[in-house]
Amino acid sequence: MTPQMTMTPRAWAEMLLLSSIWGAVFLAVRVSLDELGPLTIVAHRVGWACVILWAVVRLRGLEVPLSARLMLGFLGMGVLNNAVPFTLQAWGQLHIESGLVAILNAGTAVWGVLIAALFMADERLSTQKLVGVCLGFLGVATAVGLSELASLDLRSLGQLAVIGSTISYALAGVWARTYLKGLHPLVQAAGMLTASTLIMIPLAWTVEGPLTLALEPRTWAALAFLTVIATATAYLLYYRVLAMAGSGNLMLCTLLIAPIAIILGALFLGEALPTNAFIGFAILAAGLVILGGKAPFRRSNAALRGKNQR
Repeated sequence: MTPQMTMTPRAWAEMLLLSSIWGAVFLAVRVSLDELGPLTIVAHRVGWACVILWAVVRLRGLEVPLSARLMLGFLGMGVLNNAVPFTLQAWGQLHIESGLVAILNAGTAVWGVLIAALFMADERLSTQKLVGVCLGFLGVATAVGLSELASLDLRSLGQLAVIGSTISYALAGVWARTYLKGLHPLVQAAGMLTASTLIMIPLAWTVEGPLTLALEPRTWAALAFLTVIATATAYLLYYRVLAMAGSGNLMLCTLLIAPIAIILGALFLGEALPTNAFIGFAILAAGLVILGGKAPFRRSNAALRGKNQR
């Protein structure tokens, strides 16, 4: 069982900051879509963030071991954790509300538990996890509205695309544990962003045309937020919070992102989500709480005996 860690005021503050940053991602993507295609947005996002993180790696003097296995690890993570999910969610936002994208994105944790149980010998699906997974899937199904999927229109396809992105994120977790175990987290992040950059720039160029820097100020502002704050800085902040709070407590971050995205979507985009989306999120949140146990609220000195790895 993963040990739980004490939540300090600093850990709470940084987790709330991380949740706010990631909650605003969906607004920034929606703003960028007014001028750029989904592939181009992702190419900008991973490309600039890649440069920033390698600069941090260099400044910290972190070792970057080179091997065929490591390159395969970077490639797999670049595809599964960046290129595929970023693209699917950006495309999905062309057809559904940013708040709904955030709700469906919360299902990543549910898929993560299920896929880890399928592929990792040390991640068994306990009764508690099974209940959490079932509630999570019920919440996603309620938020989507299964009757809407029967029509297979652009709205339903957008929702399926976002669900596909959560499966990709979950597979990335297993890939990282298989190929990148023991590697410094910042080197992992820089390496996978490099791989996704090498994939996304030629792909975006081919499908959506040459990348241009002649963009509207609001588009540049959204891209700057996506690359500098929501990707490069957020990776740095994520690993700080993980070290302070542990993976169990970090489940709260997943719960906070969707409400923040919903509020921002309503304030700046005039979005109004259907009732079933809120009901679905409530059910999904209950599933996530069960998956995390009482971790977010537990304070124990015994938690200090070990460190969490994700």
